Amino acid sequence: MPDNDVKPDHCPACGARNDCSLADPRTADRECWCYGVTIEPAVLDALPAALRNQACLCPRCAQVEAQLQAGRRPIP
Repeated sequence: MPDNDVKPDHCPACGARNDCSLADPRTADRECWCYGVTIEPAVLDALPAALRNQACLCPRCAQVEAQLQAGRRPIP
């Protein structure tokens, strides 16, 4: 995906919706889901330079789905 096609509410890697709260004016006052996870530097380094720092990755491309699921589990 060329960098001029990057949309703030879509993953720059795959084009799927990224669920970024900051990209939606209705929820821009809330922290993005990505603030609560750790994304491995290698995942970000794998993006072409033109796509970096353009928009949030989706949880699948950021490889953090397990972290998000763990955060949703009730504490015993």
